[in-house]
This record gives sequence, C-alpha cells and structure tokens, in this order.
Amino acid sequence: MALVNEHFLKLPGSYLFSEIAKRVNTYKQANPEQKVISLGIGDVTQPLAPVVIEAMHKAVDEMASESTMRGYAPETGYSFLINAILENDFKMRGVDLDADEIFISNGAKSDTGNIGDILGVKNIVAVTNPVYPVYLDTNAMAGRSGIFEKGLWQDIVYLPCSPDNDFVPAIPSEKVDIIYLCFPNNPTGTTLTKKELKKWVDYALDTKTLLLFDAAYEAFITEDDVPHSIYEIEGAKKVAIEFRSFSKTAGFTGLRCGYTVVPKELMGEDAAGKPIPLNQLWRRRQTTKFNGTAYIVQRAAEAIYSKEGQKQIKDTINYYMENARIIKENLEQIGLKVYGGINAPYIWVKTPNNMLSWEYFDKLLNEKQIVTTPGVGFGKSGEGFIRLTAFGKKTDTLEAMKRIRM
Repeated sequence: MALVNEHFLKLPGSYLFSEIAKRVNTYKQANPEQKVISLGIGDVTQPLAPVVIEAMHKAVDEMASESTMRGYAPETGYSFLINAILENDFKMRGVDLDADEIFISNGAKSDTGNIGDILGVKNIVAVTNPVYPVYLDTNAMAGRSGIFEKGLWQDIVYLPCSPDNDFVPAIPSEKVDIIYLCFPNNPTGTTLTKKELKKWVDYALDTKTLLLFDAAYEAFITEDDVPHSIYEIEGAKKVAIEFRSFSKTAGFTGLRCGYTVVPKELMGEDAAGKPIPLNQLWRRRQTTKFNGTAYIVQRAAEAIYSKEGQKQIKDTINYYMENARIIKENLEQIGLKVYGGINAPYIWVKTPNNMLSWEYFDKLLNEKQIVTTPGVGFGKSGEGFIRLTAFGKKTDTLEAMKRIRM
C-alpha cells in the first residue's frame, strides 16, 4: 500500500471556504424560503468586459481553422501577452523587466502555492497574521510548518497585524529566510506606502531574505503613495518575486489566468552557499509541471490592455469599489470599527461586543441571511473580526446593508 504525505495529515480539518460553504448549505437546506446574500468569498459577479468576449470569440474561431489552430501553449506564455504586460503593468510605472522574467500561469493562487517547489524545506518562513490561508497550508504540505497547535504552526514566524500597528507588520526580530507579503492586503484591505515597503526591501537586501509579494489586488489602489508593484522600490529585483492575477482585475475567476515575475538577478543558494538563479529554477519547474495557459484565455487577457479594455475593466473595478464604499460607510454609521475598502475590495470589520468571529458569522447568517468570512479563518490575529467583500451585485450589497441596519 502506498505511503501518504503525512504533512497533509497535520492540516486543520478543512479549508476555510469549504467550512463556510458547509454552514451556508446547511442553513439553506433548513430555510429554503430565505434569500441568502453572500459578501464572503471574493468571487466576482459582473460580466467579462466586452473586449474580452470579443477576443475570445475571435480566438475560438482561430481554433476552428487548420491554419490558425494552436495546440500546447508555450509553458511560460505567449509573447503577445507578455509584451502587453511589460508595457502596461511595468514600463508605464518606470519598471524595466525582460520578457523572460514574466511567467504566465493559471492564476496567482496556484503560483503562490507552487513557488515552494523551488525552495528548500529547511527555510524559515514568516507570514503576516491574519494571512491568506494558501500561504500557510502549502508550506505545511511541503513540511516547512511543523505541528499545528492552538491555532498556530510551530515552525512559522508570525508577524501580527492589528489595529495597534495599523495592520502594518513589524520587521522580523529573528532570522527568517522567506516572507510572504500581500498588499493591498487580503483579508484586511490595508496597504503599505512606498516608504513602508522600502523598509522591507532594504531589510531583505541586508539579510538576503526572499520576499514573496502578492499584488493580486493592485488594480484597486486609489491612493498615489501606494505602490502597485514591489519593483517600484529600488533593489527589489534582487530580493522579490511578485505574483499578479487577472481574476479580480478583469473578472477572470472562471477563466484562470495570472502571472509571476521572477527577476534574473534574484538568487537563492544551494547547501554549499553557491548562488542559484531562481528564474532558472522556476522556468524548469513550469516547463516540467505545467503545459501553459490556454491560447483563448491568453488572448482574452491581452485584450484588457487595449485602450477600450482598460476603460471597461476600470468601470468594473469602480463598480466594486462603490460597493466597498457602501459597505464601509453603512457599517461605520452603525458604530462598527471598519478597515480597508479604500485601496482594496475587502472590508475588515471588528465584531460588536467582542463576539468571536464564527459567532458573529453565524449570527449574520441566521438572523440577517448574510454570508461573511470569519476573521479567525485567516489566523489567530483575525479572531474578533469578519471580512466582507465588495464583489457582490450592487443591489445585493444595498440589501445586505439594509438588513444589517435593521
């Protein structure tokens, strides 16, 4: 009989969003007459931009002709999409990257999990707390996290984020090798200024620490002093890998497309201390384990960089950020303490009367028929908070706020 990877056995009982789905389904079965509004899971509700649909139709037609049909995509992406990314996401912000530093994939969630394939299991990993669960769970699966006890992983270094530090994590006081940073942040919706992010880059340069920077929500940034890319900070290409996603930027949760930036000057080292380019390792990993993102999907992603595409996805982003404003203002008006919702589509809310996260989740579900995300599901420091998303329909968002205010 085959032996299992016993690191999987250390994981908590279920993935956060699976537990939410279980509770919601149980409620719906018992109360079929009630309309449940979801402000929990960050899935999009608005249709794909017209330019995206047009590009996909055209690409489908190409697949129907022998002269234009495509088979396997290049494992690292088609040049037409990579060039559009370089020009629009980086060059326009003063960042120079090479085409072979961009790796197209099926999404940032996959890449933030898979990046551990090229990193040794003895690395000491640090994460903010609260944190996107995938960072922790995938390191646990790889054997970097130790034992899960009392809501914490034994071998993980936690960087608490709370109202006391304005949700800005402190630089680690102990040695770490890898740090996950997500800004604009999921789940708190908070950000780092350029000055604050520079401190992290400088620290990483001094200590040879690898920064894994998740910029999946950069398109929602509204304030000028908040960087869209870590590479806007001098020296970052020597210490950081950046993850990007089209899921929320262009509504691609159902299409699956994103990309990862691994600069060629970024080095790891082997057991003997010899410098090893991480770009080469990631290329080897992708060309071995990944057959490339579909041509149709990459043409769809390319379309968002057209002049009309940029306008259309901006309109959709504005739609969601209007939802964020509605949620934030309504909850503040009833006396709740609210964070985020300005540079991100997430609103982080302190529970009333010191209620526990799951307790308030159940209260809103059972009494108001509103689904949220319990903050404790993102880590021990998330206890006493819930997360709401702005990705619902505006009519549902307004109705949810009306119910909460009643």
